[in-house]
Amino acid sequence: MFKPSETQPQHGHYPEATTVEDLQRNLAAVRTRIEAACRRCDRDPATVRLLPVSKTKPEASLRLAYAAGCRLLGENKVQEAHRKYEAMQDLHDLQWSVIGHLQTNKAKLVARFATEFQALDSLRVAQALDRRLQIEGRSLDVFVQVNTSGEASKYGVAPENALAFMQALPAFSALRVRGLMTLALFSSEAERVRQCFVLLRKLRDQLQQSTHPCIGLQELSMGMSGDFEIAIEEGATVVRVGQAIFGARPVPDSHYWPHDPHA
Repeated sequence: MFKPSETQPQHGHYPEATTVEDLQRNLAAVRTRIEAACRRCDRDPATVRLLPVSKTKPEASLRLAYAAGCRLLGENKVQEAHRKYEAMQDLHDLQWSVIGHLQTNKAKLVARFATEFQALDSLRVAQALDRRLQIEGRSLDVFVQVNTSGEASKYGVAPENALAFMQALPAFSALRVRGLMTLALFSSEAERVRQCFVLLRKLRDQLQQSTHPCIGLQELSMGMSGDFEIAIEEGATVVRVGQAIFGARPVPDSHYWPHDPHA
């Protein structure tokens, strides 16, 4: 069972990475934590993909990350991501994962540049994305976001509605469904956090028995800087890590999570 190290920086308190060396060191530290979590649950570290999340960070920091070896970056806000994409097209092999909520009127931007979209949570968005992707002549890897915490302030398909949602997705041929994504509770109580990840894994296992063969459910995107070890123990195949790589953001964690009196 995961027990945070006394020397491990707590979520939101990582020092700013200002050099390529800082980023290389931070990436190595995160990969070491991934490997340790995999050892605890007898998993191959190669089965866990690290997605560095660069949201709110300036272009200069992203270029340092590229120099440190990052070739796929995660961004929350579509317009911010597209702006960075346009500014960094000289880095021809840099790819982009959009991991935040999407409004239908922004679907054309995602269809234009993203490699994957991890926050699919409505059929209206699926339809808008599919239509724009068809125009662009592209397809897109997508993850269905599930609200495993039950918080009204979080986006995501309700677990009880996930089967009907998944069964509707084969109609959108430009969307390649790869798996599920969730945001856990932001809480200091590890077991409350763990239950969000357990729910997603169990839901994935149930859906695999009932969905169309064209729907891929191999991937589970769950876990961030403060909880990715727990997520790995519960089956995560993608962990979305920002602050442990780039450093703390200029806004507090409460900006990204609804208030939790236990946090």
